[in-house]
Amino acid sequence: MRGNSVLELAKAQDYPLLNLFWTMLWLFVWILWIFLLIRIISDIFRSHDLNGWAKAAWLLFVIIAPFLGVLVYLIARGGKMQDRDIKQAQAYDAQMRSYIQETASSGSSTAGELEKLAALHTQGVLTDAEFATQKAKLLG
Repeated sequence: MRGNSVLELAKAQDYPLLNLFWTMLWLFVWILWIFLLIRIISDIFRSHDLNGWAKAAWLLFVIIAPFLGVLVYLIARGGKMQDRDIKQAQAYDAQMRSYIQETASSGSSTAGELEKLAALHTQGVLTDAEFATQKAKLLG
């Protein structure tokens, strides 16, 4: 029994570097394949130009014949997939820019508020006492 475990240990240590390379390559290809399947299935569901039956048909095609289904989907709808990605990225960018502009403009600085108070004071809207009170609030 002991001789058997020594033999198994020797086999485990006799794993050439080329075999390790091939194992890593196949693992990479397998992970890439899973990523591609998830990407295509998510694209099927977010596509607005397909109705429910077309989405179901594409999904069944990709699940039943995965290699052929993925290849046909990329050939038939690959360009639209890229267009949807670009539109989504542009929408996210516009939303982010809008949020940044709103946030930057809504936060007013003390200097800006003092300028507004000074303008109201010179226009005669605020009296000297009101101006001093508001100025003390801003600075204190």
